[in-house]
Amino acid sequence: MPNQHYYSNQPEIAHDRKELKTELRGQPFSFISDAGVFSKGGVDYGSKVLIDAMDFGQNAQVLDVGCGYGPIGLTAARMAAQGHVTMIDINSRAVELAKENAKRNGITNVTILESDLFKAVKDQQFDVVLTNPPIRAGKETVHAIFEESWKHLRENGQLWVVIQKKQGSPSAKAKLEQLFEQVEEVTKDKGYRIFKATKSS
Repeated sequence: MPNQHYYSNQPEIAHDRKELKTELRGQPFSFISDAGVFSKGGVDYGSKVLIDAMDFGQNAQVLDVGCGYGPIGLTAARMAAQGHVTMIDINSRAVELAKENAKRNGITNVTILESDLFKAVKDQQFDVVLTNPPIRAGKETVHAIFEESWKHLRENGQLWVVIQKKQGSPSAKAKLEQLFEQVEEVTKDKGYRIFKATKSS
């Protein structure tokens, strides 16, 4: 089928499952990836930069928006060992892979849901939201993720986001500054920027 995107609900491209062994935050992981999901050949550089930068307590309640096959959310679940991570993605294939990968890596403090943006978590609040947003879905979608993140964060909650300079990090930062009281560029690496936006009220 033409025009199959990883942010489609039901990828119809043929399966091409692969095992990826990697180390994130000094811990070994084994992931199964597949055709029709984001960065199927390995954990993408932007996600790695976000994983290395993100920082929160062991008891955090975390939301991973656009979880793909799970590298960000499953690393977060190991970091928030006494907390809980909810992982959401519109792509049904990615959601099934993320569930499989949680089991493969012995991670149980996760809930993984198929969700068009935040629909599956509409009444929930979190301490932390993590996202490597689907830039190709367009600026409107990315900005909607920022707006919904603000609504779903508790007081003093933080949104951590990775975005490439050439894919619109200046406009992303401006949008975050409209919504959040405090926006900090935590790090930059090979054109990827990590922003931490804190909700103070």
